[in-house]
Amino acid sequence: MNLKELLNRTPFLELHGNENPEVSEIVFDSRKAVANSLYVAVKGTVSDGHSYIDAAIEKGSTVIVCEDLPENLDEKTTYLKVKNSSKTLGQIASNFYGNPSEKLNLIGITGTNGKTSVTTLLSEIFKILGYKSALISTVEYRIGEEVIPSTHTTPDVLTLNKILSKAVETGCEYAFMEVSSHGIHQDRIEGLHFKMAGFTNITHDHLDYHKTFNEYLKVKKRFFDELNPEAIAITNADDKNGLVMLQNTKAKKKTYALKTMADFHGKILEADFNGMLLNFNGKEFWTTLTGKFNGYNLLLAFAVAMECGFHEDDVLQAISKLQRVKGRFETLKSDGGIFFVVDYAHTPDALENVLDSINEIRTKNERLITVFGCGGDRDHAKRPEMGKIATRKSTLAIITSDNPRTENPNEIIKEIEAGVEPQNFSKYTTIPDRKEAIKMAIKFAEPRDIILVAGKGHENYQEINGERIHFDDKEMVMELSRLMSK
Repeated sequence: MNLKELLNRTPFLELHGNENPEVSEIVFDSRKAVANSLYVAVKGTVSDGHSYIDAAIEKGSTVIVCEDLPENLDEKTTYLKVKNSSKTLGQIASNFYGNPSEKLNLIGITGTNGKTSVTTLLSEIFKILGYKSALISTVEYRIGEEVIPSTHTTPDVLTLNKILSKAVETGCEYAFMEVSSHGIHQDRIEGLHFKMAGFTNITHDHLDYHKTFNEYLKVKKRFFDELNPEAIAITNADDKNGLVMLQNTKAKKKTYALKTMADFHGKILEADFNGMLLNFNGKEFWTTLTGKFNGYNLLLAFAVAMECGFHEDDVLQAISKLQRVKGRFETLKSDGGIFFVVDYAHTPDALENVLDSINEIRTKNERLITVFGCGGDRDHAKRPEMGKIATRKSTLAIITSDNPRTENPNEIIKEIEAGVEPQNFSKYTTIPDRKEAIKMAIKFAEPRDIILVAGKGHENYQEINGERIHFDDKEMVMELSRLMSK
């Protein structure tokens, strides 16, 4: 593609050198530069791409996009000075791949909790309705039936456009995408055309990155602020910041709620470990998913499908056929009669939601044992909060390791313990080894007791000192409960 085509609808400040060279590839990592490639120098959180301009030219880049021009310009190279390199990268990436997001119904879901569940549920609903779609989520990227391992919740903008371009080529009509706060803040969704945006909730998370809750809130809101007037914004009216998302959006505004009046209103009529009886907009149906948080997830998925123009009965019928999302309130029962719940809950709000859902279902004759930890090298402020919640809402909490990464697991556990209230000191113990912690929970449990293993969900590894070791909570629960029941 030539440079003029790449710069369609893309503003720039200065151009030096050949005005319309052919571009073979776009890169923002100098190590990936090839002959006739265009290198975008992005100022990142860890390093500045401007430091690698010479390296990119040596590897073959003939066009450089940058915010600051080098002192000495190479006469064989074209330099494009722009106001914001990361935004420009998104715009030219879309142009390079033929603006695939404009040829699809691209639906983005953001919020602290529920993004993976809602996008995955939407992908399954639309499959049941007979439509091929793409899925971009924390767990995996999917194009129709093809599954690609996931690297980030929101991948970089080049990868995104490549996935969406392939989705268009293979006949997908819809694409469902998790939109993370990191992805918004780092302009990874720049240049994408969203037909619809959904908001789940916002609670304490990622404050290691965003520093303050207000900053985190503003970043999430930016997604809605930048929607075009033809788009539809759907928010959770029960979340205290739900309507904040709609304040400055040009998009058409819609709401959903379980507690308050909304465009899409739901009620949980019955719930147990096998599922829920729900009422959406006056119609009752059964789902195998359970828990109040899943009531919200399904209601948002219902709202999106309805706004896409499907018939209510068809959508509800599709929802009633859904299976649980991997690692999201997955339930198992051992031969000894112990109930297990494996869930990804790794934020205070998510953990509280799962514990509340279990406590609403259990008759209080069963004990609730919670095994959980917190990830290393991440938000420290949420650790004591999770210690307080787990010990307050469980019969026994076993604090263990999650993904310690480069931190000492014992130090993480100490920070979690700091939040335990004095009246709950007798309700917890600490076992740094996650396998041993699960084993202790099973030893302590009696038939009909419930063990929640929280924090990792779909993940099949533990990250310790830069190494990923195979560890799957569900596999571990099944293996240990089998061994210990013999």
